[in-house]
Amino acid sequence: MTQTLTAPATPPVRKGGGGARPPRSGSRRPGWTPWLYLAPALVVLAGLLVYPVYQLGLISVLEYTQAQVSGGEPTSFQGLGNYRQLFTDPQFWQVLTATVVFAALCVLSTLFVGCAFAVLLTRIRALPRLALLIASLGAWATPAITGSTVWMFLFDADFGPVNRLLGLGDFSWTYGRYSAFALVLLEVVWCSFPFVMVTVYAGIRAVPTEVLEAASLDGASQWRVWRSVLAPMLRPILLVVTIQSVIWDFKIFTQIYVMTDGGGIAGQNLVLNVYAYQQAFASSEYSLGAAIGVVMLLILLAVTLVYLRLMRRQGEEL
Repeated sequence: MTQTLTAPATPPVRKGGGGARPPRSGSRRPGWTPWLYLAPALVVLAGLLVYPVYQLGLISVLEYTQAQVSGGEPTSFQGLGNYRQLFTDPQFWQVLTATVVFAALCVLSTLFVGCAFAVLLTRIRALPRLALLIASLGAWATPAITGSTVWMFLFDADFGPVNRLLGLGDFSWTYGRYSAFALVLLEVVWCSFPFVMVTVYAGIRAVPTEVLEAASLDGASQWRVWRSVLAPMLRPILLVVTIQSVIWDFKIFTQIYVMTDGGGIAGQNLVLNVYAYQQAFASSEYSLGAAIGVVMLLILLAVTLVYLRLMRRQGEEL
């Protein structure tokens, strides 16, 4: 008795198609919806940022002095003439060098003090920690002009308590170039390190305690724990606070202007922001002041692009 085997019937293939289509999902591309939500903020940013930057660039390529401001003479197009005059001025390069060096010292000092206090916050009890946080945030919240005035009183040659405690007599901190820059640096670090301290402290608290306990059991010192364990894990946070500090300290104005009386004796303590202010408002060379502003904008834009590139690389590594 034989058994006949039959192949299973195959479903018919539709003409003009390669089989049944998958069901369509109900999700659609967002399209213009996110931009509609962002439109009010973009309009405000365009009014606050784009238009002033456009005016800054426009004035930098015109002849714009007090005569043009008063309406006495028409403005004339200078092209790159203002930039050529600026780049051939030796004082501009001196001020640019001083700004870069001063900003670098401020950033390094701020990071060192902020990270040191952040580690200290993890080692002290709750009550001293709260007192330190309140005092630091108070320094951070103090307006720059108020903090600069207070520091000028503390280091005053006649009535300041610092000179009396150190036995310096009537030594004037703002008379010498380096002592004036050092005084401003101390004030900048005083009002800037709380941001680094709080940010890094939050990052340290997010590190698993098992990692720190394992490092302690291996006999690692506090410096070795920071260098080999905490710093690599806090690299994204340290990158953020570093770039923020670079931007803030590079465009510093108030502390230098108040504490050195507009840039020091014979302009020995000038930075780019104060130099641009002097060119624009003291010398009525508004086009040169605008050109300095454009140069600062390009430098900070380059720093921001480096920051975004590093952040993107950090995201890819994670």
